[in-house]
Amino acid sequence: MNNQNQRQRYLRIWTIILIVLLIFDWVVVPMISGAHTQETTYSNFLNKVEDRQVKEVQIEDNVIYYTLKKDDSMTYQTGEMNDSKLVDRLEDNGVEFSQRIHQKSWLDNPFINFLLLFLIPILFFTWLLRRSMKRFQDKMGGGNTFTFTPGGNEDDDNNGFGGFGGFGGLGNLGKSNAKVYEGKKTGITFKDVAGQEEAKENLKEIVDFLNNPKKYTDIGATMPKGALLVGPPGTGKTLLAKAVAGEAGVPFFSISGSEFVEMFVGRGAAKVRDLFTQARKKAPCIVFIDEIDTIGKRRDGAGSMGGNDEREQTLNQLLAEMDGFDGSKGVVLLAATNRPEILDPALTRPGRFDRRIPVELPDLAGREAILRLHAKKIKHSPDIDFNVVARAAAGSSGADLANIINEGALLAVRDGRHTVIQRDLEEAIEIVIAGEQKKGAVISPKEKLIVSYHEIGHALVAAKSKNSAPVHKITIIPRTKGALGYTMQVEEDEQNLLSKDELYSRIVTYTAGRAAEELIFHNYTSGASNDIEQATKLARAMITRFGMSDTFDMTALETVTNQYLGGDTSLACSSETAAKVDEEVIALIRRAHQDALQILKDNMPKLHELAKYLYEKETITGEQFMYILNKPAEIPTNATN
Repeated sequence: MNNQNQRQRYLRIWTIILIVLLIFDWVVVPMISGAHTQETTYSNFLNKVEDRQVKEVQIEDNVIYYTLKKDDSMTYQTGEMNDSKLVDRLEDNGVEFSQRIHQKSWLDNPFINFLLLFLIPILFFTWLLRRSMKRFQDKMGGGNTFTFTPGGNEDDDNNGFGGFGGFGGLGNLGKSNAKVYEGKKTGITFKDVAGQEEAKENLKEIVDFLNNPKKYTDIGATMPKGALLVGPPGTGKTLLAKAVAGEAGVPFFSISGSEFVEMFVGRGAAKVRDLFTQARKKAPCIVFIDEIDTIGKRRDGAGSMGGNDEREQTLNQLLAEMDGFDGSKGVVLLAATNRPEILDPALTRPGRFDRRIPVELPDLAGREAILRLHAKKIKHSPDIDFNVVARAAAGSSGADLANIINEGALLAVRDGRHTVIQRDLEEAIEIVIAGEQKKGAVISPKEKLIVSYHEIGHALVAAKSKNSAPVHKITIIPRTKGALGYTMQVEEDEQNLLSKDELYSRIVTYTAGRAAEELIFHNYTSGASNDIEQATKLARAMITRFGMSDTFDMTALETVTNQYLGGDTSLACSSETAAKVDEEVIALIRRAHQDALQILKDNMPKLHELAKYLYEKETITGEQFMYILNKPAEIPTNATN
């Protein structure tokens, strides 16, 4: 680093010191000196004198200072009003008084104050810096040229230069602050990771290289310098990285991308240098950067100021460090992100992050394995069917499933039981999806009846559709996340592909709740708002992304911009085409709505019977629902809530 950059850094440090001293002199000192002095009016002062409450008075220039008999720790001040009778009043009321003479001192000289408060401290810190630099040069062999590294290292003996150790901790600005786990101290291995078998297989090769590098170097192969773990939040990316370190038994450096972002330009880059310096010393090892998109965003080339410029410098330093270390030495870089599409291409090219390892949401078998893994930590009944729980928790991440197990355990404790049973886990899923039951909520009989018909409308249309998942549970008990009731459907098998008919059946089911309200009450309510949103989103996806429109055929009219964070979309077509898309979406939903109305009209007696039963019981199972729907006979005695 050249001398100009060094001078700029020195200037920034002294600027900060000067600002702190100015604040201390102009704000703190006056606050301290005036902490026990309170201003008051002259009339108030005279009243206190007449009431014989004043103990002592001192007059200095045009200011009167006085204390009270009841509390002489507080001094009051007021301006002198050229009162010729003041002395007589003080004598008549027994007040001690005197004139305070201000002695001129050399400390009153502004130039002397400047020397004491600013110049001398600056000279002192300059002397310390030069002394530290000299010690550093002596340590490095006495050369006249040196490299300024703000971060320093553990081997710098805290000499006041590496990391500015002599400045009371200013050097921490350049430290990476990475958490270091030695050997197997991560406490996590691949046995602690379930539901990500493909990702584990990819990472096992890295573990094998760290343990047996010779068999790779003998054939001339080198391991990838970096592996990028991508996937939705909560799928276990950080857990997998720790498991790699635990399996390999090597040091594990863990740091978040946000920890590199600093206010001062150059500090983030210094942290990157410090991190890789430590990693080289402890090789073989693993360096893990979580949320790397914080510093690895695509550079737009439009120029930047302030924090953005700092972010770019940090990224440039990371790229340089990755080019500078030899993968055969055993330093493996792992990183995780939920937003791979925004990463800079220079970061993801071969030679840097060579491998991209998807860590997706687990499938049915994966969810069941994760549930069983976390269930080992709690006391549970051996009769629990984890397959049923896994099917009901479709679309859940590993973190969600761990939360379901924990919520189930909390429910068991709440009910005074020592083991978790099937009902606890099924209720835990509902808590995660819809929130806790609002047992104290008061709903009028009319609203309760509307919700009953609404939910039975969903369930009845779903049961009568050919391509719809079976009904698992129906409830009209309000939940804390805003739902007054819901109908849960659970697929019998894992579905990776959805046909046009299956998607259309879902839209018909979404519209069925509103359709039931129309048929029975001849009116609308706001209860279908979420159904309308889901139906519209699905209908638009069918037309713009899935190519299920006769008008547009296989044309992509919409792109997904955030695959792993909500799936935000943006139209990729003209305004005229967008208007036609809107017309197609409206027509598709209108047709689905009419189909739902027709199904309910064809099954009106069952709609009334099931809605009445749900109104009375508030919660019914899928078995109870199907029994009433298929057998008009009397409800059996065991069909209870």
